[in-house]
Amino acid sequence: MEEITDKQVTLTREAEGVYLARNAEGAEYRFGHNVDGALSSIELLMVAIAGCSATDLDMMTSRRADPTKFDVTVDAQKVAGSSPAFLRNIEVLFDVAFPEGEDGDKARARIGAALKAAEEKTCTVSRTVSAGSPVTLKTADGAA
Repeated sequence: MEEITDKQVTLTREAEGVYLARNAEGAEYRFGHNVDGALSSIELLMVAIAGCSATDLDMMTSRRADPTKFDVTVDAQKVAGSSPAFLRNIEVLFDVAFPEGEDGDKARARIGAALKAAEEKTCTVSRTVSAGSPVTLKTADGAA
């Protein structure tokens, strides 16, 4: 049975290449190519992939033991110069460690299952990218 939850974020232009994203709860993030020290749109997509998968791994392992190290790196190739530009070969590397002892062993034993679950069913972001979900761009007045 499908469970459908509507999600929405809004984006407001503050200046050329400067945007403010806001979710329904009021959280905000300023980004764009003209924002010093901010992430680009493509980097935000990479962060979303890492964050979604990391959340799944964190939830399934930290019940057993808090990690002593939890770092995630996303590498991808941006293919430009062709139409359309896109990312390919997206790889997410998890560098996690847990304390010695029984609880740490239990957490380490869950890493493989957690990553498999994230990749195959629980990480909405990477599943959406992998599925190639269509994106429709349109204007508020209905013109496209």
